[in-house]
Order: sequence, then C-alpha cells, then structure tokens
Amino acid sequence: MSRRDRLKGLFDDTAQELAAANYEDAAVRGPAGPVRSMALTLGRMEEETRAMQEALLSGERVVELDPDLVDISFIRDRLVDAPLDMEDELVQSISENGQEVPILVRNHPTVEGRYQIAYGHRRLQAVKLLGRKVQAIIRKLDDTDVVIAQGIENSARRNLSYVERAVFAVNLENSGFERAVIMKALSTDKTELSKLISVAKAVPAEIIKAVGIAPGIGRRKWLALAQVITGNTLAKLQKLMVTESFQKLDSDQRFEMVFAELTRKLRTTDITEYEWKPKTGDQIRATIKASANTFTLALKTAAAPDFGDFISSRLDELYQAYRTDKLKAGD
Repeated sequence: MSRRDRLKGLFDDTAQELAAANYEDAAVRGPAGPVRSMALTLGRMEEETRAMQEALLSGERVVELDPDLVDISFIRDRLVDAPLDMEDELVQSISENGQEVPILVRNHPTVEGRYQIAYGHRRLQAVKLLGRKVQAIIRKLDDTDVVIAQGIENSARRNLSYVERAVFAVNLENSGFERAVIMKALSTDKTELSKLISVAKAVPAEIIKAVGIAPGIGRRKWLALAQVITGNTLAKLQKLMVTESFQKLDSDQRFEMVFAELTRKLRTTDITEYEWKPKTGDQIRATIKASANTFTLALKTAAAPDFGDFISSRLDELYQAYRTDKLKAGD
C-alpha cells in the first residue's frame, strides 16, 4: 500500500472514530442546545480532517520537532489539565507503532525559533513522555485559525465540562474574538453561547476555581447558581471553600455544597415573627420580626412605659456583651 493510500485510510478511520465518540457524548448530554452543537461539531471535525488529509496528500512536509520547542495555545480552555501516563492508550499506541498522525503547529508569533500548537495536544504530551521527537506540519495560521482548531480538538478528545466551555468562551471574548468565531470554536449557536458567557461572568472566578471542572454539572444547574449570586456571595463562601471537608469532596459535590449554601442563605431571608412575654406575668409584650439582615422589636409597655427607653439607653452595653460572647465562642 502506498504512503498516500495509507494516510488516506488513517484519516478516514480517525474521522469515523471521532464522529462516533462525539455522537455518544451528545447522547449522554441530552437534547436541545447540545444536539445542535453535535451537528456543528461533526461538520467541523469532518472539515478539519479533510483539510489535514489534503495537506498531507498534496505533499505538505511533515517535519520532526523537539517537543520542548512547541508551546501550548495562547488561550486556556481547561481549568485543569489531565496529564497522560505510560498506561494511557495513546502513549502505548505511539510507543508500539510510532506517531502515525502529525500535529499541526505554527511558528510562534512572538518568540523566534519556537512553535505554537494548533491541534494535537495529547499527541505532543505522549511523545514528550516517551522522550521522542514530534511529527508536525508547520502551517501559516492566524489566531482565529488556532482557536478554531483548539475547539475541534476539544470535540475530538474528552469534552470540556459546561463551566470549562463557559470560561473558554469568556476568555476568547476578552481576547477580542468576535462571537461568530467563538461559536465556531465551541460548536454552538448564539443562544447557547450567550448562556455560557452569562454564567462565566456571573459566577466569581474564585468560586469556579474552588469548585473545579464539575463534569457532572450541566447547563441548568450552572444557570441556577448564576441566578442566586449576589454582591457578597464570595464573602459568604470563603470560609466554606477553605475547609477540609469541602476540599475533600469531588468537584461535582463541591458544586452541590456551594449551591446548597447559597440557597440556604436565601431561605433565611424569610421573615420569622414571634412574641415575647416576661416570666413575671407583667403586662408587657414584644413582637419580634427577624430575617437574615433585620431585627425589629415592637414593645407594648402599658405596665412599664419607660421600658423602651431603658433598653435604648443600654444598647452600647448590650452590643459589647454580644461581642464578648461571640469572641468567647470563637466566632
């Protein structure tokens, strides 16, 4: 079999495998927006595979590069990178059969003599782990080409979680990319992109970092969290997020704890009302209304008309006693 036929077969197989994997992932995620995204992703992956195939078959040269000279993309997509190990299937395949499909790189836009990867991050990791040179195609690409290729790669390997997609979208927007480009990079439509960006802008970065990628938490729950975020949300959660019990949880559980804490705080804003009577039986009544941020005391003091003045004159003393008790309790 000629090299041309062998390369064509490799790319045809790759396209079929990636399309099948993407279909399975979409089936797990469910209908609506993700179904539209699936169609966009399949078409985009097919387009990129065809472009890579045509480049190789047209004689575009495959070169060997020192993997230490190849830098990752200028835009972060993942909150946490999942490193490969020697047991990984891709590493074993390259170890036994060599790197059959080259990565795609461009000359580094700002550092002479270095390169920047557009497609093939996991293959680059694998050859680094094996201590080998990386097979690569060097192509003239602009920033938009790199971003779209990065999105294609994310469709081909483990899909980004919902919050990773949201953060990736905002990073792209903050870097000056138009929404049409971002939609193509994320294989999504205008409505879904707006929701992604709204989540990443509403939820403070510190909370997203503390929660992590939350692979099992989808659009509905992240949107619900974004809706309960307030100006002092981060302050409310800071003590929780540094506790050992929080950090021991997996990412999905950390999300659930954050959401439960915020919704519990919301419930405490409901006003509770109760009545106080002195144990002496005197004809004094107090109606007390309390919420998370307010406390109202209404007195009926027919038996002691100056009782309200008595309380008012001692507020400083009462507040100091309150602070002393709080300090003793360690609050």
